[in-house]
Amino acid sequence: MSTSTVIGTGSYLPRRVLSSGELARRVGVEENWIVERTGIRERRVAADEEATSDLATRAARRALRTARLDPADVDLIVLATSTPDRPMPATASTVQANLGARQAVAFDVDAVCSGFVYALVVAHSMLNSEGWARTALVIGADTYSRVLDYTDRRTAVLFGDGAGAVVLGRETGGGSGIRATALGTDGTLADLVQIPAGGSRRPASAQTVEAGDHYFAMRGGDVRRLANQVFPALVGQLLKAASLDLDQVDLIAAHQANGTMLTDWSRDLGLRPGVLHRTVERYGNTGAASVPVTLDDAVRTGRLGAAATLLMVAFGGGMTWGGVALDWSADPSVPRSNCVR
Repeated sequence: MSTSTVIGTGSYLPRRVLSSGELARRVGVEENWIVERTGIRERRVAADEEATSDLATRAARRALRTARLDPADVDLIVLATSTPDRPMPATASTVQANLGARQAVAFDVDAVCSGFVYALVVAHSMLNSEGWARTALVIGADTYSRVLDYTDRRTAVLFGDGAGAVVLGRETGGGSGIRATALGTDGTLADLVQIPAGGSRRPASAQTVEAGDHYFAMRGGDVRRLANQVFPALVGQLLKAASLDLDQVDLIAAHQANGTMLTDWSRDLGLRPGVLHRTVERYGNTGAASVPVTLDDAVRTGRLGAAATLLMVAFGGGMTWGGVALDWSADPSVPRSNCVR
């Protein structure tokens, strides 16, 4: 039976570092106020000339390089983002053009911070049901600095910019690949995370701009309570579907929502030290990029060996959540990570 497997990873984080000390002065709090509540010491901010497609393109090129593939080898590009270059066309189309991947079908997915996991499940399903698709490029990229109100300490302290990507290929040998997936949505809670204006319900106007309704808004307490309920259940659902016990999991690349939330999740699940891989201290919450950036960091730093069992899990606006369980390749000869900071 065929499945899909990750054959390359890559990520890109903008050069500019915004420390919690600098940000604290902007929002009028002490640096310790940010670090104690979020665990975040710094995050990256895109340059003025960088858009989401630029970040995504850089991460994609690095993933292709480690997979030893050319853009011409890509059949499918699925880009997860909630901060597209513009309302239309899809940012994936721009990435396709940037790469020169002329044969690839390209489209966007928006499930906010769960977006990469949703995109990965879509690509996995297409590779295993569509005869024409053999290789997919799955990207998560967000440029939240463009939609944050940097006077709002409730949101501005959490987010950073970045992009991560994986190359997904068919696997027919049974040695590695995706074992199980799980997705969920509760649209009755969609207002917990939103940008209120700029769409067809409330088009941009002088009034919406003046009111600040194009900035990211979140009911953080409600989001956190829901995430703390959903996360353990999601992990349990994945383990059952993949016929795994928790002690068989070598690494979890989770959405880096907040450092204290990661600590809570690790405690609630009873995880061994180091199983829940963390990048939040350095990069903050990078939205749809969070899971692939964390995965790439784990590969780069040697946390994923030649063979491992991995979970990727995320929770985001919508409200959405999702996860993927997979067996990491047992082939140590394949370089899988290419990230330049």
